[in-house]
Amino acid sequence: MSFAVIAAVVAVVVILLAVAYVLRRRKAHHRDDLRDQASQHRDLADIAQIEADRRTAEADELAARARREELASQQARLAAEQTQADVDATRTRADELDPDVHAR
Repeated sequence: MSFAVIAAVVAVVVILLAVAYVLRRRKAHHRDDLRDQASQHRDLADIAQIEADRRTAEADELAARARREELASQQARLAAEQTQADVDATRTRADELDPDVHAR
């Protein structure tokens, strides 16, 4: 075999190795880019999760406040009904005691 053939074969092998190396580096670089993008998306998702948790907590707080106000409203209504019952009982007792009410 002549020197030119051996040199050509060696040159082709070196070129193939260089191309393989470049392709591997590109693929590794692309994977690194994808990892960076995934990391950014995870960071955004974490921020969105914090906001969602905050909004959920606010909604829970509003619901608890509404329940407290509903209970207070029910207590006030019961107190008003009891007061009205006391008023009615007092009027009935006054009518029972008043001699003029029976005379009519």
